[in-house]
Amino acid sequence: MTQTATQTKFDTEGFEAFLATKSQPQWVVDARRKAWESYQQMEWPHRRHEEWIRSDLRLFNLDKFSVPTDTPAAAETHPLLNVGVDLAGHVDTLDCHTVSESLDPELAAKGVIFGSLDRLVNEHPEIIQPLLFSAVDPTYDRFAALHAAFWSGGSILYVPRGVVIDKPLHMSSFMNDGATDLSHTLVVLEEGAEATVLQESNSFDRKAGGFHCGAIELIQRPGSHLRFVTLQDWGYKTFHFAHQQAIVDRDATLQWTISAMGAGFAKVNQQVQLVGPGADSQVNGVMFTEGRQHLAYHTLQHHSAPNCHSDFLYKSAQQDNSQTVWKGMIKVDKIAQKTDGYQRNDNLLLSSSARADSIPGLEIEADDVRCTHGSTSSQVDAEQIFYARCRGFTQKEAVRMIVTGFFQQIFDRISIESVRDALGDAIAKQVRDYA
Repeated sequence: MTQTATQTKFDTEGFEAFLATKSQPQWVVDARRKAWESYQQMEWPHRRHEEWIRSDLRLFNLDKFSVPTDTPAAAETHPLLNVGVDLAGHVDTLDCHTVSESLDPELAAKGVIFGSLDRLVNEHPEIIQPLLFSAVDPTYDRFAALHAAFWSGGSILYVPRGVVIDKPLHMSSFMNDGATDLSHTLVVLEEGAEATVLQESNSFDRKAGGFHCGAIELIQRPGSHLRFVTLQDWGYKTFHFAHQQAIVDRDATLQWTISAMGAGFAKVNQQVQLVGPGADSQVNGVMFTEGRQHLAYHTLQHHSAPNCHSDFLYKSAQQDNSQTVWKGMIKVDKIAQKTDGYQRNDNLLLSSSARADSIPGLEIEADDVRCTHGSTSSQVDAEQIFYARCRGFTQKEAVRMIVTGFFQQIFDRISIESVRDALGDAIAKQVRDYA
């Protein structure tokens, strides 16, 4: 599918034209203008910067993309994570425009807010204003500032104190070939609230190009419980830049599952900050690459309160000439005694020309902690292939079993059956024959 929207560039004229299409509170407009000023004062990241030393941005040219101002033609979407799932609500967007949304009336009666962020920022400013961009820093880098100036579409979930949502809520973002996605996700759980959110980003064609510059903010008050799943499956010519941050307060629990299989070039900063005693976070990351994909994920587990637990496990498999970069950091503030932090990245290289860079790290100021980290890289065991072939399996079937076994540890940690099945099927379809 091809985008036919008006070409509005990411310059001052385009920014003013974009603002003219929005009807939003003055505080939103002021925040956008401040972010645009920050963007203009910044430079693009360069490989001399530590975060970008392994990611070459020279192929990216913002002038090739435009601000989505026109409503795209209707298109039939096929999300993966909601198949066979009884949902409490959904939000579907296409090229930053909301095309469908719903919420169980019983939840709305309890004060749950869920739907298009573009719409609800007008209807609930008293709730959204102090929360929007309270986790993600809009001045972190030029991509963060660009997103803060032009964010469009996206979704919000707000769950009041003590409300438990038993059924999952689903968010999807689809993008036409050559289009731009600037969606922002904001999830807020007040004290004692519980929810499960399934979010995914897709292109209509595996070969599609595009530009995604987005953000995810997860804010959890004391005693809340959140299961958050995000699947990134953009086309292989898409540039994907994202800032994702969770703030987890006292005795709250977060299970965050990330699957990254799309985009030709991706750079993602993912952070979890534990700000209250007893906060607990588990992050499960799955990356599968092929062709010349380059996916870079930088993670931070920031312990800023005592007696907190964090557990990050990323597993990656690389085919062809693809490359993954994982750089993890556990940061423990001086006040965060009794910290228990764990991070690990395992890689399975499926070809001799694939590459995996793993850089775990620790930054500890407290003196009574337990923090461990590690990384591994391995190749498919020829003896395992031979064993399977001798028992009637084809080469592809044998490799598929080995890859599935490699990711099984992640699948076992995912508590949502439909997510386990969707990720397993998606990975199995991409595995090819190897000698």
